[in-house]
Amino acid sequence: MPIQIAIFVIALWIIILLLIAFLCKRFFPKKEELSRKIIHIGTGPVILIAWLFDIPKDIAFLTALLITIALGVNYQYRLLPSIEDIDRKSFGTIAYGISITLLLLLFWPRYASSISIGVLSMSFGDGLAGLIGRSINSPKWSILGQTKSIIGTLTMATVVAITTSIISSLNNLGIQPLEIVVISLIATLLEQISPWGIDNLTVPIGVTCIGIWFIGI
Repeated sequence: MPIQIAIFVIALWIIILLLIAFLCKRFFPKKEELSRKIIHIGTGPVILIAWLFDIPKDIAFLTALLITIALGVNYQYRLLPSIEDIDRKSFGTIAYGISITLLLLLFWPRYASSISIGVLSMSFGDGLAGLIGRSINSPKWSILGQTKSIIGTLTMATVVAITTSIISSLNNLGIQPLEIVVISLIATLLEQISPWGIDNLTVPIGVTCIGIWFIGI
């Protein structure tokens, strides 16, 4: 697959995500987290596209680095409000970019499978946990200034387990059920104890490292 086609597909995917987030911000202005979570969830599959198209390390790393710098600029100047327009202090989007950039620098493409598990655990797990946890009332608690709920926590753990199982099954990684449970629990714990959005840093990196250890490839 020519690298130009792969880059075009990734760029098109990101443009569609930003367009959807913009429309959500326009038509659902009271749902401040919705547009941000759409981008959060939708960004994860980019790592799968890069893996599928076998994007070289230098291109993958440079692209992630440039996007991270752009996220930092946007955080400061709010050029795209749909990404950062929330009522709490969070460095989540910047941490997200930093974690992916570091993972690509250190482990791509040899451990692409583990990176995919780590990134998707964050994008799908945390993203859906935030949306579902706010939509369904359930007992809540506070950790390090963060409000967590049973529904959100269970969503995080379940989605991570499902994501890990699917990637392992489709790629014959041989991750055992008990190992999937461990990955899910570690991801959920890291998400619980990471204030100011730094779970976008700790979860992908932590899960990726555990995945590398378990898979051993």
